[in-house]
Amino acid sequence: MLAKTFFGLEEVLADELRKLGAKNVAIHTRAVSFEGDLGFMYKANVSLRTALRILVHLKSCTVSNASDLYKKASEIEWTDIFDIDENFRIESTMNSDLFDNNQFLSLKVKDAIVDQFRRKFGRRPDVEKMFPDFTFHLHLFENELSFWIDSTGDSLHKRGYRKSTGIAPINEVLAAGMVALCGWDTKVPFVDPMCGSGTIAIEAALYAGNIPPGIFRENYAFNKWKIYDANEYATILESRVEKINDYDIQILATDQSPNNLKRAKENIKSAGVEEMISVRESSFEDLITGFDKGVAIINPPYGERMDKDDLPELYKTMGNAFKKNFKGFAVWVISSNIEALKFVGLRPTRRITLYNGALECKFQKFEIYEGSKRTKFQNRDHQSSEEE
Repeated sequence: MLAKTFFGLEEVLADELRKLGAKNVAIHTRAVSFEGDLGFMYKANVSLRTALRILVHLKSCTVSNASDLYKKASEIEWTDIFDIDENFRIESTMNSDLFDNNQFLSLKVKDAIVDQFRRKFGRRPDVEKMFPDFTFHLHLFENELSFWIDSTGDSLHKRGYRKSTGIAPINEVLAAGMVALCGWDTKVPFVDPMCGSGTIAIEAALYAGNIPPGIFRENYAFNKWKIYDANEYATILESRVEKINDYDIQILATDQSPNNLKRAKENIKSAGVEEMISVRESSFEDLITGFDKGVAIINPPYGERMDKDDLPELYKTMGNAFKKNFKGFAVWVISSNIEALKFVGLRPTRRITLYNGALECKFQKFEIYEGSKRTKFQNRDHQSSEEE
């Protein structure tokens, strides 16, 4: 199988898969390959927080030209996979000089599929681009071609809990990835000080409560497979639900916009994590968390939808607020605006490249000490000298 993800989250996804029990886990760019049985495919779709979709391998082969491509595609028993009255779509990626473009690759395989049905039934299934019953993926690298079937359907980032959103809400998979990357152990408070519609705080709650993100989904592509085992799927889903914990976890979500907070509360309730998340109206600079330590993740404006002349002052205000109100915290900030990040006025201790949609971003960690870091260690050295 192949789990697709965002750039920068491959290691996190691989770790998730290993913990689930996947075999032969291998990391690729924006994807992780692994092995497992049908039941594990169900478990992966339900459980993975940082996967976008799960593809199942059908066939690999070498091809040399268009007729060879058609012949190799025809060797797959497509009529065993889906029925004449069901529709399909083909998506292709290619890094090869064999063919002019991805579309040609898809069209030749489409021809092989419909011709096989026509020979057997006298008619052909339809191609559906928007909402297909089955989606097949082709990956061509030089002359190595692999065929895959999508087990997921709608992207796994579409959890199903988000009932209301503002402008360009952060992707749930990206939010879950940031929660994993920030190293939060759930034993200290978690704060989302610019919560918007609440996605980061909700993903933190799902992570802390070991709540499978797929619990909110009603349908997957595999539900239409001929080999789909509804009883086994129900058993696996129940086993994942039984692993949900009810630890005492402190998560605070704040925003200065009443409309954002209304959306956040709706989504938090929809996700069933309202007992884990406290919601409070506050501007970032005036926020007093009440915690003496913790982890915070902030997704501030990047300048895409606001006057860029205002950004330096905003990021400077953030840095001042970190030093004033977030002592003892590890504060993480994601932004595509590298110049604006400099105005935070603090040296990041870690930088990770991630993508928020098409925007290349830096996910930066700022460790906020009581006083400056230099003072902290000078005091420690002075104390050690006195003890000696």
